[in-house]
Amino acid sequence: MPYKSRIKIETTATSQIVSPELHGQFIEHLGGCIQGGIWVGSDSEIDNKEGLRTALLNAFSDLEPPVLRWPGGCFADTYHWRDGIGDPNRRPTTYNATFGTNQPENNEFGTHEFIDFCRRINAEPWINTNLLSGSVEEMVSWAEYCNRPSDTYLAKERATNGSSTPFNVTYWGIGNEAWAGGGTFTAEGYADTYRRYASAFPRFPIEPAQNQLFPETLPIKLVAVGPDGNKPQERVEWTRRFFDALGEFRAPPIHGYDLHFYNWNLQGEAGTITDFNEDQWNYLLDGALELEEVIEEQHALIEKHLPQAGNDPFAYQPNVDLIVGEWGNWHPFDTSKTALWQQNTVRDMVCYALTLDIFHRHCDKVKMACLAQSVNVLGALAITDGPHTILTPTYHLFQLYKAHRGAQKLETSCRSTTLFERTSTLKAVHSFASLKDGVVTINIVNASMSQPNEVSLVIDTKGNWEECKQLASDQPWHFNDAKHPDRVSPRDCSRPSRSANNAWLFLAPPASVSVLRYRISP
Repeated sequence: MPYKSRIKIETTATSQIVSPELHGQFIEHLGGCIQGGIWVGSDSEIDNKEGLRTALLNAFSDLEPPVLRWPGGCFADTYHWRDGIGDPNRRPTTYNATFGTNQPENNEFGTHEFIDFCRRINAEPWINTNLLSGSVEEMVSWAEYCNRPSDTYLAKERATNGSSTPFNVTYWGIGNEAWAGGGTFTAEGYADTYRRYASAFPRFPIEPAQNQLFPETLPIKLVAVGPDGNKPQERVEWTRRFFDALGEFRAPPIHGYDLHFYNWNLQGEAGTITDFNEDQWNYLLDGALELEEVIEEQHALIEKHLPQAGNDPFAYQPNVDLIVGEWGNWHPFDTSKTALWQQNTVRDMVCYALTLDIFHRHCDKVKMACLAQSVNVLGALAITDGPHTILTPTYHLFQLYKAHRGAQKLETSCRSTTLFERTSTLKAVHSFASLKDGVVTINIVNASMSQPNEVSLVIDTKGNWEECKQLASDQPWHFNDAKHPDRVSPRDCSRPSRSANNAWLFLAPPASVSVLRYRISP
């Protein structure tokens, strides 16, 4: 017998907008993410455009990830941007020890290549600077190289290297995981260091600004290192003490606060990537739901401890967005592959649907998030196998969820059977709905590995169904590979039908994500 659930949607839109940046991505010089993944080189037999794998360019251009974070991650802690500019044949070879990568880094994919990739896929670049082994001067020079339009030596050097126009990079991260490999700082120590870096960050007038005290400048968003979201006590202390330290005197510019959270399965508590039972399925999904509590907690701490500048008209007035700069499942990985390579199954896709809908529901609290990572690492959207490029179920999930970008959140209630309770409460069905251009987009996630769900949908206004798409497969451990590239991909599904009590009835198969579009009648 199928489970039964009830979803009620109020179509009076809230004032909360789903930030497109919640669908951000993250790439790093780690394993096969860039070398052999995104970047194959212009002389490769694999089809490419200026060294960028064409199949990935096509897939990501269609997806249009709103923001892309680079070069790390931990790699950023030892990355020196000058190694990645100029003639590719004359760039130094360095060594990359990041998370078991353990291979030479030829630095062919540097700043210009990253910006080229972003422009081709219509993504806003987020550059993470080197706080551990770099310097304030190195960060300032990198920003000047990227953004200064005027006739400085760095702007001239950028032009010599192929770009006379500035890159106008908005997002700049000041360090990475400073509580661990990024420096093992205390919160107060990082706050002091952040002050220096943020205060030194240059401004870039949009128009010639002679004799103007406060000219209009290029919008810059400086992102501070937030806590390790997987450490309950530490994350509270880090956030409280960081903002308290920042508020001891005048606050430096700060626009974003970068929390990291992984759904750990390193000891195999939830089975392996492709071998798990129903209890292990539930264990992994329930772990993903913990992030909801973390977001609520961290947002409240920021609001409470954010330094206030008072009535000083010249003081910086901080308004900090909570960001989840790294998130996703982390399974025991296949050591025969490149570092942190893992398959992405139906189970991972359902997990990520739950996570994205946490972001959607809390779009008033979290403004940007980046899945770790885009290609060949952890929760990849795409996996490459020689000349083959395979889109994972996770890629297709992000594609279906595009409809929520920039939409208004709707109040949605969901009554469903409890499947599992460990850190959070996993229900048989989870849901989210938003409104854009007169169309209500409804996500229905059947979190049960084995049971279908008969969903009663109550919508408070008349309309008709425009489109119903679904991600599911015959088995919950199914994935896409070179032999079966479309095994888990979007398919049309039956539209809801009217029930006797005037609700809509929809049958959600086990382990599935359905996205339904309902146009409101004029």
